[in-house]
Amino acid sequence: MIRPENFIYFFTVCGFFIGLIFSVINFIQPEDIILYTAAITLFFYLFIHVVVMNFVDIRRFGLELFNKKEYEEVSEYFVSELDVREKKMDSLLLSIEKMNDGYEKLTKGSLPGDGANQEKAA
Repeated sequence: MIRPENFIYFFTVCGFFIGLIFSVINFIQPEDIILYTAAITLFFYLFIHVVVMNFVDIRRFGLELFNKKEYEEVSEYFVSELDVREKKMDSLLLSIEKMNDGYEKLTKGSLPGDGANQEKAA
């Protein structure tokens, strides 16, 4: 599998060896060899990061980690389940509201201080 990390590792190692060869050929002091080898290695490391950012398609790798079709199927299932439950809840609330209206009508008609009941009693 082609991964961006593999490019970074490869070109960093290549940069190290190219820097080491260049430094050994051109410099005699050990400090100069270490300094220029590190500088060239750093240049290769930063350069390959720029190349990976611009030319490697990360979206293709993201598709392997995140299956959009499966996610959408699961989401649609949950949405349909929520819709069914919402309809059940609405019907339950409607039936409770009808029961409350019936109870209010029943209790209003049977209150002892109600004028309609007093007229029926007389």
